[in-house]
Amino acid sequence: MTATGNLDDVIKAIAFGPDGLVPAVAQSHDTGEVLMLAWMNADAVRETLATGRVCYWSRSRRALWRKGETSGHVQRLVELRIDCDADALLLRVEQTGAACHTGRRTCFFRAVREGAIIEDADDIR
Repeated sequence: MTATGNLDDVIKAIAFGPDGLVPAVAQSHDTGEVLMLAWMNADAVRETLATGRVCYWSRSRRALWRKGETSGHVQRLVELRIDCDADALLLRVEQTGAACHTGRRTCFFRAVREGAIIEDADDIR
């Protein structure tokens, strides 16, 4: 696939919330596994598309957060998709190492079963 537009057109197509953010779900491009949910602002989307390395907006630090800048667990963008309402993004990524700050492959390692929250045995290290 070849890109024919420019980054400003992509940014204009995204319905950022009143806080300037849009939720972004990271999914493994090859397995379909949902890895994490984070937030992006226009600058994070621009940087991600320009460099191919996923960049998010850290709400706690109030700064751009380049995935893996301290852990080395980077995400390389394979494809960015915009949902039907343009208010959520799907990032199909190649994940190096763990996606979760806990060291797990995915942030979604807890499951609700029979009314209790358990750690999913399929993801316990």
